[in-house]
Amino acid sequence: MTTPGGELALSAFLTGKSEHTLMLFHHFIAVFKTIGDIKVEATKSMIGISNNHKRIAWVTQLGRNFVHVVFPFKQEYPDNLCFQKIAQVPGQEQYNHHFRMLQAEDLNEEVMEFMRLAYQEESAG
Repeated sequence: MTTPGGELALSAFLTGKSEHTLMLFHHFIAVFKTIGDIKVEATKSMIGISNNHKRIAWVTQLGRNFVHVVFPFKQEYPDNLCFQKIAQVPGQEQYNHHFRMLQAEDLNEEVMEFMRLAYQEESAG
């Protein structure tokens, strides 16, 4: 199922997911919307989150009891307690920061600070 712009429908990603996972996803999106205007779009393999300029985060996996999000930054932020993995994209100045949300409380002030940073960093450029 695609939208007029050719994007896959978001509902295709959400269908059949557990109530807990859906709650986590909707909570994540609602909190991100408190930071600024975002657009949530399904692609072939993941859900992209964009500000007015470009993609600032990706929901790469909706598991049975978690939501996995990747934040692409221009530099590595190793001093944190929220990312389970940080990996440089080969040949690029992009560092993907992997966040796994298991409970609504995992979206704490530290994570929100990185969400704000992602929104502002990409809004500026």
